[in-house]
Amino acid sequence: MDKEKDKGSIIFNEPFITDYDLYLFAEGNHLRVYEKLGSHPMEVEGQRGVHFAVWAPNAEEISVIGSFNNWNPEAHKMTPVGSSGIWTIFVPGASEGDLYKYHIKSRVNGIIRVKTDPYGFFFEDRPKTATIVYDIDKYNWNDSEWMEARRKANYLQKPVSIYEVHLGSWMRKRNGEFLSYRELADRLIPYVVDMGFTHIELLPVTEHPLDESWGYQCTGYFAPTSRYGTPEDFMYFVDQCHQAGIGVILDWVPGHFPRDDYALRFFDGTHLYEHEDPRRAEHKDWGTLIFNYSRNEVRNFLLSSAFFWLDRYHIDGLRVDAVASMLYLDYSKKEGEWVPNIYGGKENLEAIDFLKRFNEVMHLYWPGAVTIAEESTAWPGVSRPTYLGGLGFTMKWNMGWMHDILEYFSKDPIFRKYHHSNLTFSLLYAFTENFVLPLSHDEVVHGKRSLLDKMPGDIWQKFANLRALYGYMFGHPGKKLLFMGGEFGQWSEWNCNSSLQWDLLQSEFHRKLQRYVKDLNCLYRTEPSLFEVDFEHQGFEWIDFSDAEQSIIAFMRKARNPDNFLIFVCNFTPIPRYRYIIGVPEPGFYKEILNSDSEIYGGSNMGNLGGVNAKLNPIHGKPYSLELTLPPLSVLIFKPERP
Repeated sequence: MDKEKDKGSIIFNEPFITDYDLYLFAEGNHLRVYEKLGSHPMEVEGQRGVHFAVWAPNAEEISVIGSFNNWNPEAHKMTPVGSSGIWTIFVPGASEGDLYKYHIKSRVNGIIRVKTDPYGFFFEDRPKTATIVYDIDKYNWNDSEWMEARRKANYLQKPVSIYEVHLGSWMRKRNGEFLSYRELADRLIPYVVDMGFTHIELLPVTEHPLDESWGYQCTGYFAPTSRYGTPEDFMYFVDQCHQAGIGVILDWVPGHFPRDDYALRFFDGTHLYEHEDPRRAEHKDWGTLIFNYSRNEVRNFLLSSAFFWLDRYHIDGLRVDAVASMLYLDYSKKEGEWVPNIYGGKENLEAIDFLKRFNEVMHLYWPGAVTIAEESTAWPGVSRPTYLGGLGFTMKWNMGWMHDILEYFSKDPIFRKYHHSNLTFSLLYAFTENFVLPLSHDEVVHGKRSLLDKMPGDIWQKFANLRALYGYMFGHPGKKLLFMGGEFGQWSEWNCNSSLQWDLLQSEFHRKLQRYVKDLNCLYRTEPSLFEVDFEHQGFEWIDFSDAEQSIIAFMRKARNPDNFLIFVCNFTPIPRYRYIIGVPEPGFYKEILNSDSEIYGGSNMGNLGGVNAKLNPIHGKPYSLELTLPPLSVLIFKPERP
């Protein structure tokens, strides 16, 4: 390109958007296209200004309008870059902090669309919608030690205990205003460290217009929400997490986007990002639109968004929301409301291909980072490598376990013997995927009640039941996830418009439950048998799962070295059991390393006086046995003591 002919699209004597950029974007493989599209402050030919670029292939004319030209569509008209569909302009004098939008005239129908930048890095706080010019390269990171260690990590064999957080309602100021990213760094991170969690998972921080969507209806796929501060502030938050030894996982939503007219919908007067056929374009449950995964540039938009968060914000993993809605063309649709694929099936072949590509890219370029699927069906191989026919995710939420276990614990203990399979069924498929055990935000909203309030019985029994649930969860194979408030027994359902009920910690019951979760995390992180072999059958062994009449189960968890093991014994009735016998594999003293009924956790303080000696009395296929006192509604954990 001759720089004298087009000063608006050149820098350093070379085109800012090269032919190679256009080639990669057209085939859907420009992973860093956010460095080219969007707005970028720079100097061209000795003039400071901003370079703007937007993809709108069906536009007849585009202007960039903003605070630098009094929103005048005649002032700065953009130039198409060949037949690529990309339009560009360099605006001298524009600078960081300026507001802007794109004024798009469609060549298809002549209508005018005024749109925010799909690749914008920063937006006005809702209800305002303009994009803000922002330089995201100015932050100086201080997490090199964390990033290097992460690159070498295999989280399948490490402890992963995730604290799921909605930043807008974890804690608020006294006047009800949000805490900023920096204020959250000062308060949330020390709390998570003290509680012993390994990761924070954030409900979507990508920019979104409606608080009540919790971030799952996103309009800014490259921008942390301005509700809590600037992009640099969010970088500071992540940086501080890493320096404190905490990983950060983001919820990311490539399955659908909202209809808001200022954003992606009908972007250039045509169905550019979404499908044109309404039978493929809409999620009726959510009132949202479905991305057209068959269009390379749309796939590129999403792939580069995922890449961006790990690249520029040092994010440690992405949890992909609503994967089932992407996999199936008939998801939540009736006959006649969906279109079969080319083979006549209900599988969304383009979305499947996109998810595989997404996972391949994430694992190739960001070793040590994780991808996690929220996938609620029996789709095979979700967390298996793509070269083995899987979708390629690192892990998958175990929705079956979650539904079964919450149904079980919501029952009055007198009826639990009829639902014993809810405890045991998950072990039939526990090693078919790399599972995360989620007790997430979805289980404490929309009339489902809080975890504590789901539990039956009086107040004492509710807390005892919840402790037993958590104890079983931490013993069950799979990584752990707990939504905020669950760690201290939030009474009310989660409300995104207010803070958690921190005042409950004035009560002894709630403080002791919080300590119990803290101790569970501590035990989990220090005992290899609880995390080293989560996804292979060698890491788990039933001792006895047949005592449905008394609602008691016993099992072993084993480390990579099978001599390193723990014994779990669970009594899910309020009736104490005396001289209860279980089999164990070796002689010696078995120390009671955790008792959910301990007084320090709010229990009745029954137990085994610190431990039990094994007797030479074969049972349950084991040569030795323990004779135990089982407290009511309890989980006991034993570890053999060796010289």
